[in-house]
Amino acid sequence: MPLERSSGLLLHISSLPSWGGIGDLGPAAWQFADFLAASKQRLWQVLPLSPTGYGNSPYAALSAFAGNPLLISLETLAEWGWISADRFADLPGRSGNVSYDEVFEKKLPLLEEAARHFLHHHDEEQWSRFSRYCAENAGWLNDWAYYSVLRRRFRSASWNEWPEDLRYRHSDALDRIGREHGEELAVAQAIQFAFDEQWRALRAYCAERDIRLVGDVAIFVNYDSADVWTHPEIFELREDLSPVRVAGVPPDYFSATGQRWGNPLYRWEILAQSGFPWWTQRIRRALALYDLIRLDHFRGFAAYWSIPAEDDTAINGEWVQAPGAALFQHLRGELGELPFIAEDLGLITADVDALREQFDLPGMRVLQFGFSGRGAHNYLPHRYVPNTVVYTGTHDNDTTRGWWEHGATETEKRAVETYLGAGHDGVVWPLIRAAASSVASLCLFPVQDILEQGSESRMNVPSHSDGNWSWRVPEGALTPALAEKLAALTEVTDRDRFDPEQEN
Repeated sequence: MPLERSSGLLLHISSLPSWGGIGDLGPAAWQFADFLAASKQRLWQVLPLSPTGYGNSPYAALSAFAGNPLLISLETLAEWGWISADRFADLPGRSGNVSYDEVFEKKLPLLEEAARHFLHHHDEEQWSRFSRYCAENAGWLNDWAYYSVLRRRFRSASWNEWPEDLRYRHSDALDRIGREHGEELAVAQAIQFAFDEQWRALRAYCAERDIRLVGDVAIFVNYDSADVWTHPEIFELREDLSPVRVAGVPPDYFSATGQRWGNPLYRWEILAQSGFPWWTQRIRRALALYDLIRLDHFRGFAAYWSIPAEDDTAINGEWVQAPGAALFQHLRGELGELPFIAEDLGLITADVDALREQFDLPGMRVLQFGFSGRGAHNYLPHRYVPNTVVYTGTHDNDTTRGWWEHGATETEKRAVETYLGAGHDGVVWPLIRAAASSVASLCLFPVQDILEQGSESRMNVPSHSDGNWSWRVPEGALTPALAEKLAALTEVTDRDRFDPEQEN
């Protein structure tokens, strides 16, 4: 996939300073697109947009297809006439980190109220779009509606704890739910319609400003998800629908017991024999949302760490080969050129590199990783090739300032100072400039880094369940002066769209 030299910012929608206690697809998102344009950035990377479950992680989602209702803008719904603005005047404001418990408690009922109003009071044109949306997305939307309604009915219990007839999706039980909860199912569909309408409008606004949206597809899905409940046959489950083996990573320098993620593994042989229909539908959905797609844990498409489900740690896992080449070949045949970015961080073996190179996918480099010793120099700019995406850090890293102040060793600090030279403006912007001036085609900065935020603004600490995913941009922090500074760097490193005629 040829990449045009450019740069952009990493900011999840939930981190915007929107009204209502959590970032959303309303005015703050459009203002951020304006900031991107003013700073000559042409990429906006977000984390998975899916509805979140326990821990609020977008990588532990309740659906691989649905949008997170909490990211819907109530302000925009008020403009549509779905709800009166005074109904949400008492919600949390634009400042401060996300309090998920409060947002779930206060915002979700208002979204359902707005959707219910739309179902009973709508104009012909919008109803026509809604009907078309439901028809075009029926392959996942109907199952999501049933799953979300049942999950609410059973007080957020995992689907494997539901009554047997619903757990096993008996047709008569589902028919009964359809009859008894028809309006609730329609509300769930209308909420997804609102999400897609708002995302589509934001994406069009970005496209008018030459900004491409970079999405994120996690390789695995949650056990408690609409996907596993709907398609148990494609996952390694027992007859009682409990997992046989689960995903994770092996013991390494960072953890003597490895990481047991707990996601059910795919029955790749079943998927391959049937022509990968679920994956084709999933990537088709992603292509409808994004311009570029980051494939999380890319190495799992070559081989994945398979852990007995009854084990509490990842120690007794084993590597199992995955049919990544067959999958990507099929997807390319069905969907055309694959605009994928391979998240190839961590323990990368020759077979992973071969798979990425076979399909000409760009890999990732993270500057923070490059200074711990000669073996880490692959992450430094002098080792890059153009078909690369470079980051100062990712959502799983501390911010660059936080890393420098609390995480970097003395060896790493000496290496940074040697590599970058003495700087008058700290360490963050010299690292940003090093990434921008590299040969890597794409360059992405977490917004926390361009704001020079410390560890208090970190998005996620892996293996910690509390306090993650809650950071929001301080209101007013993205100033014209900051846009001008970033634009100047973008111009001098040739990451803006260059028009030779303007040079004369």
